[in-house]
Amino acid sequence: MKIVVIQGPNLNMLGVREQHIYGPMKLEQIHEQMKHFANENGIDIEFFQSNLEGEIVDRIQECLGDTHGIIINPAAYSHTSIAIRDALAAVQIPAIEVHLSNIHAREEFRQKSLTAEVCAGVVAGMGPFGYHLAMIGMTQIISEIQAAQEAEQQMQQQG
Repeated sequence: MKIVVIQGPNLNMLGVREQHIYGPMKLEQIHEQMKHFANENGIDIEFFQSNLEGEIVDRIQECLGDTHGIIINPAAYSHTSIAIRDALAAVQIPAIEVHLSNIHAREEFRQKSLTAEVCAGVVAGMGPFGYHLAMIGMTQIISEIQAAQEAEQQMQQQG
């Protein structure tokens, strides 16, 4: 099972920027916690962060064929990027969107996520723990998909 974690603009500044909103934890620390969970559960995990919309689109497209799930925090692009939304829809890989802050309790322009519409789920407002919740959710989604595929193969072999 392979999960790719894609981080959007300014997340490389976690621990420095607006700690009253995003907390004191650095992105590397969040990734270390995710690696620990992945190692304990036999998951192959990769991390990618970019401040550039096109690079995020490229990385989503590169997931096609070898990735079972995407955990993505598009950050500000959540609210503006039709390109990232379309890339997520195009690859048809289950995705979970994560936001450290509760975007629904913030400025009006942050309350609507274009990318969430093509994700299997959204975790918002749970701080760094939201990534852990996304990992649990993604492993469940992937397990359910794999179980359904196995059941379909068994039915085809029997019939």
